[in-house]
Amino acid sequence: MICVHLGLWLLLYLAARSFGGGAPAFRDSVPLAAPAQSPAPVAKLEKLFSPGIWPKTLVDTNFATPFFTRYFIPSPTPPAPPLTTRKIEITYLGFYETTGGPKYVIIKLADKFVSQPIGGNVSTNWLVAEATMNMLTLTNTAAQTNLLSLNAKKEIEVPIP
Repeated sequence: MICVHLGLWLLLYLAARSFGGGAPAFRDSVPLAAPAQSPAPVAKLEKLFSPGIWPKTLVDTNFATPFFTRYFIPSPTPPAPPLTTRKIEITYLGFYETTGGPKYVIIKLADKFVSQPIGGNVSTNWLVAEATMNMLTLTNTAAQTNLLSLNAKKEIEVPIP
């Protein structure tokens, strides 16, 4: 243990003695070899990539070869069926009633305003079923209903004529 202890002190002394250090001695030297040359012949690179030097393919690429398959080519998709319905925005704006007359609802249908009595057509297949201060009930021939809040936009589907 004493030898290891003394050895470490010796290494510490030798390391501390050379802490100052110094720059290595630089000197001019005479080149003994020829200057370095470019490893790639740059002048011949243009000819390497020109299309005229490559041979033509013997077979077309879409023929069956060991390196080509038609398995991954998708089959043509059939055209989508034509649309039968479209969505439009509808907004319930309120109703009014004249003396002795029916209630009329005011609806903003897409970009135009529509005024219809209760039971009247709002669009191609939607009818006004009931109107209150806050809600409008629309129904169609298939017995589907839509409830519209006052001044709230809602999308409904209408058939394309």
